[in-house]
Amino acid sequence: MTTEDLDAALAEPFGSFPEIIRGWGAVRGDAPALRDDKGEISWRDLADRVERVAARMQQTGLQRGQSVAIVGTSDTSYATIFLAAVRAGGVAAPLTTSATPQQLAAMAQDSGASHLFIDRAKLTELGDDFMPGLQRIIYDEELDGWMAPEGTEAAEFVPVRSDPFNIIYSSGTTGTPKGIVHSHGMRWFQFAATANAVYATSSQALTSTPLYSNTTMVAFLPALLAGACVNIMGKFNAVGWLETAQRYGVTHTMLVPVQYKRLMEEPRFDEFDLRTLFLKYCTSAPFPAALKTEVLRRMPGGLIEIYGMTEGGVTCLLYAHEFPDKLHTVGRPAPGHALKVLGEDDVELPPGASGNLVGISPAMMAGYKNRPDASAEALWTDPDDGSVWMRMGDIGRVDEEGFVELVGRAKDVIISGGFNIYPVDLEGELLKETGVEEAAVIGVPSDAWGETPLGFVRLSHDAPQPAEIMAAVNARLGKTQRLSALHAIDEMPRSHIGKLLKTELRDLATKLPE
Repeated sequence: MTTEDLDAALAEPFGSFPEIIRGWGAVRGDAPALRDDKGEISWRDLADRVERVAARMQQTGLQRGQSVAIVGTSDTSYATIFLAAVRAGGVAAPLTTSATPQQLAAMAQDSGASHLFIDRAKLTELGDDFMPGLQRIIYDEELDGWMAPEGTEAAEFVPVRSDPFNIIYSSGTTGTPKGIVHSHGMRWFQFAATANAVYATSSQALTSTPLYSNTTMVAFLPALLAGACVNIMGKFNAVGWLETAQRYGVTHTMLVPVQYKRLMEEPRFDEFDLRTLFLKYCTSAPFPAALKTEVLRRMPGGLIEIYGMTEGGVTCLLYAHEFPDKLHTVGRPAPGHALKVLGEDDVELPPGASGNLVGISPAMMAGYKNRPDASAEALWTDPDDGSVWMRMGDIGRVDEEGFVELVGRAKDVIISGGFNIYPVDLEGELLKETGVEEAAVIGVPSDAWGETPLGFVRLSHDAPQPAEIMAAVNARLGKTQRLSALHAIDEMPRSHIGKLLKTELRDLATKLPE
């Protein structure tokens, strides 16, 4: 097998991830495939270790389509286990480390896993009696001794499009997060063409969000399919990211908006040489136009914002470096993707009108694990042709050039006195005020109006008082939009990938004085 053979395989409508990984092991040899803060693994060693771990999984009872649970800090061992689960014919099920012990146990059980790979730090936190019914391997201590002997190959696994590839659990803050099942066909559609078109064997990718996040897959899977090297940060910090990018000549990366913000705020940012950067991605949370502008000005290479859901549906791409006048949008639907804007009665709306977004593409989940009811609720069927679309959960509008502007999350719309109020509009006004670093608006119950907007801000040390800020903002807003109160907080609650957790703000609102 040659580089040309592998490139040709990636150009096919469907193929085998495990075969591509094994092929690069033979072709790339001693070239680095994975790197973390403890060292690196060559392509030859990665291919060998994936085979040996996969073989041992099969020997210890893993069945085709069965999940392998992984929980702990991202590193080269974690990545190897993920790839080995897929190679064995199983399903990689990386679990959210920020979940409660009860949620983790529920996710592991829901996934149907027989094996649990966990690192020592997480096991110490959870206790030795965590999930006693699973085969448990402490991957940062036991993996080398647990895997099959050197040279062992796993039994053959030839995937078909419908085979499950991984389960990504949603970042729910209450109850058990839903398991989102992605198929081999979906993952191939998402990443094979990107690997061919955007990456090269000489590329250096840098991931700094956890491997249990679908966000990370954007820089992890296509880079490996291309035979490139993936640098894995177990935990993000701005200086550490800059040092890694400079040391290894990073060419591709995925960062969430809060990470870009921290890089831009880092006093030492301009000391680092980032000239090798070719392409930067961003997804998972709102990316303010002003921050996009600063990133374009200060960081080399292109910038692509990706809008979509872990569940799939439509993916929109904003090539920010090509459309500087469209930074207030999330771009246009990617090739092979389509989007509609629906009114409250699910009738399609014209360009410029705001409504519920639905999308369709080959990149759609197989469904929620063990949740047919939730799977059905996530879909909309077009009455004209019977096609099935994904409800994106966002309110948005499309301009005459096809660019999509998000207005807010559907669940966050505030209905006050019968009028719809979109928090993003109020948040934008708050951010115009001097000293307002971050802003969030939620709806709270009101005897007079049903709901009323309540604001939270994170302020700089020299900012005006919240009452003064609120007065200035309310003077610019319509009567139905005005904030009922504004509170300053030290830090906005965010998930592991920077999503603002309005559920926590709603909890905080119930504890505030009347």
